[in-house]
Amino acid sequence: MAEKSKILALGSDHAGFELKETIINGLNARGVSFHDFGTYSNESTDYPDFAHAVAKSVNSGEFEKGILICGSGNGVNMTANKYPGVRAALCWNMEIARLARLHNDANILSLPGRFIDPEVALSALDAFLKTDFEGGRHQRRVEKISGI
Repeated sequence: MAEKSKILALGSDHAGFELKETIINGLNARGVSFHDFGTYSNESTDYPDFAHAVAKSVNSGEFEKGILICGSGNGVNMTANKYPGVRAALCWNMEIARLARLHNDANILSLPGRFIDPEVALSALDAFLKTDFEGGRHQRRVEKISGI
């Protein structure tokens, strides 16, 4: 596994761009190191391009975790979960994000840019960053996720 120089990989399509800017401000305020894979404007783009970049970097171990944002969160989430070492979770509040880390060891937080309030997204971000995987009985279940 490659040495992790940064904690987070970050990406969005045009529909998630505005929320991504909010997340970037939140990460900077929290002192969290990240790499922004784009997009860098609200001009129309294809969400798989950014989801692949983030998921590939998490899957390879270059980054410990990732955050992906598109309009519904579904497109980036589906794309990211094609990678065997990725456990992306579509979250729309703090409690779902907390449980995704605690029980599922999620390593990518997918957010629905058009359907989540920025403050709620920041609380989900905090839960995602601060919650550790509980392990125990959940470890067996997480191992079965990639058991295909």
